[in-house]
Amino acid sequence: MFRFGPTELLLILFIVLLLFGPGRLSKIAGELGTGLRAFREGLNGEAREQESRKASGKQA
Repeated sequence: MFRFGPTELLLILFIVLLLFGPGRLSKIAGELGTGLRAFREGLNGEAREQESRKASGKQA
């Protein structure tokens, strides 16, 4: 199996920086962070709904 070392990661980062530029790269990183945050909140909200359903089922 191929593993990424520090040299390979730096090379990939450099190529991505050349392709997109520093301004676009920061936008992409920000949007990725926002998307991950929304995904996590969605997972937490779904877990809370399931817990509240279980709690209401036990009370009935």
